[in-house]
Amino acid sequence: MDKGDAPLRTVASSRLVPELYCRELTRSIWFYVEVLGFEILYARMEEAFVYLQREGAELMLEEPRGRVFLAGPLEYPYGRGINLQIEVRDVGELFRAVEHSRFPIVLPMEDRWYRRDDIELGNRQFVVQDPDGYLLRFFESLGSRPCLNLRIR
Repeated sequence: MDKGDAPLRTVASSRLVPELYCRELTRSIWFYVEVLGFEILYARMEEAFVYLQREGAELMLEEPRGRVFLAGPLEYPYGRGINLQIEVRDVGELFRAVEHSRFPIVLPMEDRWYRRDDIELGNRQFVVQDPDGYLLRFFESLGSRPCLNLRIR
């Protein structure tokens, strides 16, 4: 199906969709589509804009032209102080693709457990830096388990 034949959506399906500014849209599209496996839902190339999704996770990429929303100077690395957590079905397969891409892996694959009240939720995860410096934390759920060392401050 050609993207022009796709049904129109008037509203994003996610309630939160990050919009990331990028220096070179074509390079960012290559990284997100070819390396990370996102698909383009729609694009406005005349505005240097694409809307992407992967397994229900959605985000927008845009070169800052014309009307932009910035709280300060846009300097590399973009997205300082934030990482985007994205759940995927097979984090191991994605990690291998990222390793072959030679983009910076900020956190190698790890299993990590996070306490939520009296249980722990497990993630198999890694963090990669995109071409503009945004940190992307991809994870696969390991399930939950009782919290054995419950210490609430």
